[in-house]
Amino acid sequence: MAQRSLPVPDGLDGQRADAGLAKLLGFSRTFAAEVIEAGGAAQDGATLGKSDRLRAGAWLEVDWTEKAEPTVVPELVEGLSIVTEDDDLVVVDKPAGVAAHPSLGWEGPTVVGALAGLGRRISTSGAAERQGVVHRLDQGTSGLMVVAKSERAYTDLKRQFHDRLVEKVYHALVQGHPDPLAGTIDAPIGRHPSSSWRFAVTADGKPAVTHYETIEAFRAASLLEIHLETGRTHQIRVHMAAQRHPCCGDALYGADPVLSARLGLDRQWLHARRLAFAHPEDGRRIAFESPYPADLQHALEIISAD
Repeated sequence: MAQRSLPVPDGLDGQRADAGLAKLLGFSRTFAAEVIEAGGAAQDGATLGKSDRLRAGAWLEVDWTEKAEPTVVPELVEGLSIVTEDDDLVVVDKPAGVAAHPSLGWEGPTVVGALAGLGRRISTSGAAERQGVVHRLDQGTSGLMVVAKSERAYTDLKRQFHDRLVEKVYHALVQGHPDPLAGTIDAPIGRHPSSSWRFAVTADGKPAVTHYETIEAFRAASLLEIHLETGRTHQIRVHMAAQRHPCCGDALYGADPVLSARLGLDRQWLHARRLAFAHPEDGRRIAFESPYPADLQHALEIISAD
């Protein structure tokens, strides 16, 4: 039996219990509802129903039984497209709401499952549920991912990511206006000292370096281009939140819920825009770009009209 006790962050004030629990603990919405229906969640001592609303600052107590070890389930995933593929690799454009690979507590769609559903064979290197995966995107982040199909590609791409030879460019809409408008954030990232589901800038964290440049400044937000040197979990989200400029829509890291609602966002405005690396077969440089998905484009149009 797993247990968590934690306060409700301001960004989740008024959220349905099942949706808020999913965001806080990284559950799928379905699993969060199952936990609540089993009487496993209480707010300030009162058992929650899945349609009850969370209150900022209230104390949550959650108990649940861990799921069995994750397995790959072949499935067709709406919105996921293949950008390019050959015998060594496949590059996909991942929609939000899709995880890179199966994990405990996540019952939603995955890139690995989608590729299996499309009949693609991928590298057998790595853990069973993560075979072929050489890097990851958060389930709430859209954009480009490369997956290895051959053992040669898996080894070479892992090396390129490790040696920081892969160009990873993201676009993010963040609250306010970073000062300076372009710069580098060099701050280590580790587990949040008071929660196991979030990350934070910590003195004993792993090195993390984020370069950013303002593409356009709006009245309430800024569109940034971000280049990652390192690839820590939640790196962009943590670094921008630490600068008091969280990604719009990112309730977990302090985004303004009023602005998020106005922009129609239920996830962070963060998109893996460009991916470039050396092809494992012959070393030629290849690069790919992804357009903004509809929800991010819609939010951008609203903010730019202010």
